[in-house]
Amino acid sequence: MLPPMLPKKPRRTGRIRCPVHLAWVRKHRCCVPGCLGEPIEAAHVRVGTDGSMGAKPGDQWAISLCAGHHEMQHTDGELEFQKRYGIDMIELAKEFAAKSPYRDKLRGD
Repeated sequence: MLPPMLPKKPRRTGRIRCPVHLAWVRKHRCCVPGCLGEPIEAAHVRVGTDGSMGAKPGDQWAISLCAGHHEMQHTDGELEFQKRYGIDMIELAKEFAAKSPYRDKLRGD
C-alpha cells in the first residue's frame, strides 16, 4: 500500500516577473542586426541565466526578437543562434535590464 501523498507546496521560483518591463522590451526592434521583422516578442535567454529547459528565466533576462527569430532561438538552440547572428544574448539582456525604466522592479527590491 502506498503512503499518502504530501500536501502540494506553493511553487516559489524566486524568479522576477515584471510584465511592464516585457512590454517595454517589445517596443524595440529585433536584436538580430539588420532585421526589421515584426511582431516583436520578449524572448527569454535561458543559457547562463536562472532559467532551464523546464523553467522560464526571470524577466530581467528578456531581449527583443521578431517572432521568426524567437522561434529560431528555440529550434536552433541559443548557442548556435548567437553564433549565427554574432550577438551575445546575455549582454543584450543585461543592457535591456540596465536601461529599463522598470529596472528597480527587476532587482527584486
